[in-house]
Amino acid sequence: MTAATMGRREWALFLVLSFFWGASFFFYKVLVTALGPFTIVLGRMGIAAVIMNLFLAVRGEKLPALREWGPYFLLALLSNVIPFSLFAYGEQTISSGLASIINAMTPIFTVIVAHFWTYNEKFSWNKAAGVACGLAGVTILMGPSALGGNSIVGELACLGSTVSYGFGGVYGKRFSHRSLFVVVTAQLTAATILVAPLAFLFEHPWTLPMPDWHVWSALIGIAVVSTVLAYLIFFHILNKAGATNISLVTFLIPVSGLFLGTVFLGETVAPTDLAGMAVIALGLAAIDGRPFLWLRRMAA
Repeated sequence: MTAATMGRREWALFLVLSFFWGASFFFYKVLVTALGPFTIVLGRMGIAAVIMNLFLAVRGEKLPALREWGPYFLLALLSNVIPFSLFAYGEQTISSGLASIINAMTPIFTVIVAHFWTYNEKFSWNKAAGVACGLAGVTILMGPSALGGNSIVGELACLGSTVSYGFGGVYGKRFSHRSLFVVVTAQLTAATILVAPLAFLFEHPWTLPMPDWHVWSALIGIAVVSTVLAYLIFFHILNKAGATNISLVTFLIPVSGLFLGTVFLGETVAPTDLAGMAVIALGLAAIDGRPFLWLRRMAA
């Protein structure tokens, strides 16, 4: 399927989706000022799970039987609990814009995981070039200047999130024959169950002072906008235009993250951040292949 199959409605929703997902890094930066990482993830997953369960009931669909929940817990661990917690932890010491740039490494690590974990998605020349560019981009972001401060810990935490996303993305392909709404609702519910004991055991959220409206707004925003609404838009585009087209959203998420962080949080963007983002974007373009195909067609 090609990009031409995306109509104006899908392209508009595509831009909205990139903004919603990019906004999650902005919301994290607000939330870490008052809540611990596990508590943040519990709020995000818990609110989103309640809404998605209600949505599933309206659609007349049911969650899987209890004996089938094992794979959903593993999917939730890899795609939600670990990466969300690491991003929340990482943004305690790095900017939301930088976190959104590092997030763009997700498809690159997915390619690496798929090469070793699947039999039909091995490296090709363009994938190998994309991985090389991606790793070079991270090297630029996490250069010598970062090694002297606490930011390196935050950067490594966010990078660990993308590795977990890579495993989650490859593992999630085993659910492709099931209802996407059922999979996501079960996944969010399982994530809530998994992260709740961690928040209660390590962060004791009931002992924290009552958050102000900024924190509540960010929590509702990351749960409703960056999770529920984002998933619903994602499903619409996926059904209309296919998985290949939806993967292009990765190119735009850092733009949203940088914009929100700069405008509303007063964050500054270092030249190395832009350089690293450019090299990572080049790697994503190499993996996807179509930007180079479009350029070749235009030059013909």
